[in-house]
Amino acid sequence: MYLYCMSIDVREKLKTLPNNPGIYQYFDKSGTIIYVGKAKDLKKRVSSYFVKAQDNAKTRILVSKIADIKYMVVDTELDALLLENNLIKKYQPRYNILLKDDKTYPWICIKNEDFPRVFYTRRVIKDGSKYFGPYASGRMMHTLLDLIKDVYPLRTCNLNLAPKQIEQKKYKVCLEYHIGNCLGPCIGAQQESDYQIYIDEIKHILKGNVNSVITNLKQLMQKSAEELKFEVAQDIKERISLLENYYSKSAIVSPTIHNVDVISLVMDEKDAYVNYLKINNGSIIQGHTMEVKKKLDETAEEIIPLVLVEMRERYGEEATEIITDIEISDLFKDLTITNPQRGEKKTLLELSQRNAKFYMLEKHKQEKLVNPERHTERIMETMKKDLRLTEWPVHIECFDNSNFQGTNAVAACVVFKNGKPSKKDYRHFNIKTVEGPNDFASMEEIIYRRYKRLMDEGESLPQLIVIDGGKGQLSAALKSINELGLRGKVSLIGIAKKLEEIFFPGDSVPIYIDKRSESLKIIQHMRNEAHRFGITHHRNKRSKGALGTELTGIEGIGEKTAEDLLRHFKSIKRLKEASEEEITAVVGQSKAKLVVGYFNV
Repeated sequence: MYLYCMSIDVREKLKTLPNNPGIYQYFDKSGTIIYVGKAKDLKKRVSSYFVKAQDNAKTRILVSKIADIKYMVVDTELDALLLENNLIKKYQPRYNILLKDDKTYPWICIKNEDFPRVFYTRRVIKDGSKYFGPYASGRMMHTLLDLIKDVYPLRTCNLNLAPKQIEQKKYKVCLEYHIGNCLGPCIGAQQESDYQIYIDEIKHILKGNVNSVITNLKQLMQKSAEELKFEVAQDIKERISLLENYYSKSAIVSPTIHNVDVISLVMDEKDAYVNYLKINNGSIIQGHTMEVKKKLDETAEEIIPLVLVEMRERYGEEATEIITDIEISDLFKDLTITNPQRGEKKTLLELSQRNAKFYMLEKHKQEKLVNPERHTERIMETMKKDLRLTEWPVHIECFDNSNFQGTNAVAACVVFKNGKPSKKDYRHFNIKTVEGPNDFASMEEIIYRRYKRLMDEGESLPQLIVIDGGKGQLSAALKSINELGLRGKVSLIGIAKKLEEIFFPGDSVPIYIDKRSESLKIIQHMRNEAHRFGITHHRNKRSKGALGTELTGIEGIGEKTAEDLLRHFKSIKRLKEASEEEITAVVGQSKAKLVVGYFNV
């Protein structure tokens, strides 16, 4: 119990904590913030760290370092979440999750100036300019900028176009004016009010409201045509065509779905990967995937709200509906939280989940290339957790039986080390004590022989033994493990083929590992390797057995002689083609005469 290890100051503060929503900060002896958390009830949440034993090792370390506690009361739990998010970004405490992000993502900027320019930048300056983004995909951003350039004749120069400057006629038009890309605001050829109409439409487009811009332009085109301004109407028509072409390519869901955020998450043992999509008028106008470094084994329910606040703050808090598969409704009471089971919203959620998964897999591939040791550690930790082990399964052995109509019974043992095949350690077994097709007895025999030999030779034992089969095969293997006194020293599981069920000794109900889990993939790989290796040995034995039967049918030729001949000549065909002298060199003259005489009959 950590209560008795606290300083008097910390213990006194626990007594005075209020039962209100708020945030709490933990400080170490040096006065550094080491953790920031939120709570619906500060007293209950903070006290929970000290009045019960913590299962997580990192949490135990955190608690041991707490020298002081400060808190702040707010009105709602959502307010606490917002404040927590800001404080984590500001102080980056050691034991809080770390939102890993590239701060150099590009933005589209509408500059705060007369006749605003529209351009991309990687620096966000608080000068009143309007920023849209950031864009994880540079291609998407440049597509938007190209669209804006094609539709709207905007200036690209960095001249100061304040009214006084224009009135004084300080500027001359450039090439952009002569080729029609700019209407010459620098010489007063374009009114700022007309220019501002373009800027307002561009803002709508960047927010995803392309449809509303098209509707307004169609009305303006109709009005221009009625007023016989046919050149203006034609110009607007061309702009509408460009916008409709862009919109048709970007709309991937029903146009009725608008003003919606989608967020989903996948996790491995150390990190979480969160995908965020911003939807408006049926189009995905923003998409971003973020890696979250877990510090205290945080759950999805703890991570998602923090990332969602960050994303909504970054992209603009306009969506009224959140689509997710994580329970967050208690926090965002002013928003509609949807967990769709079917339809287009479900399709959107699955798209987000795929993006998060692909991002995670890509990170794993990079990790495997750049830091193979960390990749191996993560896989070992995943298997330890999925298979309820007490240590990393660095050394795993998998067994499979094989026989043909009750004959030539064999078994295979394949060995994986650090999650990879160690083929030099593979072993074949010929079943010696079992008559007929008895898989259970065969398994009992090979498990006993394998580990009796390892123990006698002083070799290291595996951390995990995998049996290809269900409860019956597992029970047979367990008999030998008990007989050898290895119960509790090695872990044992069985895998049934049909439903990929994982059985544990003594458990009548199997567990089902996520089909996408690396743990299951490694077990399946081992099982397939054991089956392949065993079948290969079985076929070779059957083939040799058939050949040996033909030779032992020769009067005067026994099994040993037949085996020597096959080992030397490799096949009956080569033996038939061999001369008597070649055969004599292998088995002697008298037996050579018997063989040659048999084949020359």
